[in-house]
Amino acid sequence: MAETLKINEIFYSIQGESTFLGRPCVFVRLAGCHLRCAYCDTEYAFKEGTTREIGDIADEVAAYPCDLVEITGGEPLLQPRSALLMKELADLRKTVLVETSGACDIGLCDPRAIRIMDIKTPSSGEAGRTDWDNIERLTTRDEVKFVIGSRGDYDFALETIAAHELSDRVAAVLFSPVNEQPRGLEIAGARAIPLRELAEWMLEDGVRALLQPQLHKFIWDPQTRGV
Repeated sequence: MAETLKINEIFYSIQGESTFLGRPCVFVRLAGCHLRCAYCDTEYAFKEGTTREIGDIADEVAAYPCDLVEITGGEPLLQPRSALLMKELADLRKTVLVETSGACDIGLCDPRAIRIMDIKTPSSGEAGRTDWDNIERLTTRDEVKFVIGSRGDYDFALETIAAHELSDRVAAVLFSPVNEQPRGLEIAGARAIPLRELAEWMLEDGVRALLQPQLHKFIWDPQTRGV
């Protein structure tokens, strides 16, 4: 019997985050997530999805004129067979990114994949769900992301970076402000942080991190799906 995954969507867009920012990328969004972050912008992926064979998924990805692929969610590592998809795509010589919440064991990923691991900040409401053993599993190929929705989140990120020497452990530390919505609206109770405010904090403290603005939300309306 062919191996399958529950897929929410597959789309071709511009990578809006990470050190691969700005590059064309094929996204494979897996369905399902066990976290409920206050600022989540992909709640539709919690339940919506179609079961598909992994070989068919890889064939669809390979049809795009693009060598960069991101497996995301939801939380892709809730489906252990996602490692089989990583292997198939890496075998096709794709650069494979895996966007994960940090609440699942990242050790199941294909070793050729680049893990972009979120460390949940206090305003997410899910800071207690981080699998801290993942810190030891990170390599200098991986990246770590903090989503910043308050000054408290920022201070938490600085403390975590220092405690685990993250700037030396991984390829990049990423600071992503909760996206500012039209008319200054809040996202599910999480504060939107203007890019300038977070940038000024980082400059004042000399933080060894990259400010990532979620570029796709500047290109398209922030509520647009499939981008």
